Amino acid sequence: MNTAVHTPVTLADPDTPFAVVDIHPMRRNIARLKDRADGLGVTLRPHVKTAKSLDVAALLHSGTPCPVTVSTLAEAEAFADGGYTDITYAVGIDPHKLPRVVALLRRGVTLRLLLDSPEQATFVAEASRRAGTPLPTQIEIDCDGHRGGLRPEDPALPEIGRLLHDAGCLDGVLTHAGESYFAHTAEEQRLAARNERDTAVAAAERLRAAGLPVHIVSVGSTPTAHAAEDLTGVTELRAGNYVFFDLVMAGLGVCRVEDIALSVVVTVIGHRPEYGWILTDGGWMAMSRDRGTAAQAQDQGYGLVADLSGHLIPGLVMTAASQEHGTLTARDGADLPHLPVGTRLRILPNHACATAAQHRGYHIVDGTRRADPAPAIEHVWERVTGW
Repeated sequence: MNTAVHTPVTLADPDTPFAVVDIHPMRRNIARLKDRADGLGVTLRPHVKTAKSLDVAALLHSGTPCPVTVSTLAEAEAFADGGYTDITYAVGIDPHKLPRVVALLRRGVTLRLLLDSPEQATFVAEASRRAGTPLPTQIEIDCDGHRGGLRPEDPALPEIGRLLHDAGCLDGVLTHAGESYFAHTAEEQRLAARNERDTAVAAAERLRAAGLPVHIVSVGSTPTAHAAEDLTGVTELRAGNYVFFDLVMAGLGVCRVEDIALSVVVTVIGHRPEYGWILTDGGWMAMSRDRGTAAQAQDQGYGLVADLSGHLIPGLVMTAASQEHGTLTARDGADLPHLPVGTRLRILPNHACATAAQHRGYHIVDGTRRADPAPAIEHVWERVTGW
């Protein structure tokens, strides 16, 4: 990893499309949330599902492994190989994956599991007894109806807690305010953060009232992590998108467009002036099909368009995508710029997690060095793939 480029190359050299990360805004984004977590008095457990990169993760905590959250066991295994020993696997567990979990535990990794049903608690408890080692497990709490989890008042909550505790597996509770991605004002985001905290703390208190220990109370999403004002009763904060940010987060006001660290370099391959189209070689296979800004006040299509140095081209938007073709059009009365075939551009994504997943790695540049219209590629960083 952290593979230096041996021959001097710039963003004008590799075949397109490819993913680019500007290290300057990324460092700024990382520092911003770290400072906020420190101020709130909680542990920051970054979610590495966005970048899926050991090189990116090395920037999270001054180069030393820190607690992380993962979305796949492939991530857990890769990060364990990289020296990370405190990992939360924040997707509901199923029996077939338990052998890989046990293998990681036997390597000395504290791999925390997630579940929300007595059925899951039963097979985790049984697996723990068979393995002769506890499988630390958190109960997923539903704070906003977004996805899985139990409400704090659910009768199954103490039952699950007891099943896990009796096997030495009960580790805590975890919730994720997924609906905060639709909180369009700062006040709505503050309310979502407060509800996220209150729901998780209520679940922890209910378990404690039943005589069950709750060590970890975990909350987090990128919008609520930046909006939370009081995390009393919470022990840790999770977020992942914040490392790169994207147009959805900019549309919510969580970041600025200039904070977006990820982009995709594409090349102009044609024109349809009768339709007002510029065609590129970057379709949805390069950008993903995510249209997360469509529900926001400003629909950004499939992404905003910048020149190779990262400066936005006013009014130019990627408005359509087929598998390997992107279509750029002008909006808001802007003139369609003259961009000859062969011109390289950078597209800022709607959803950083989805766009990053289309690529095997990142070409790293430093956007503060903009004297050259084609920034130098300083490193090529790999990313973890698969499940």
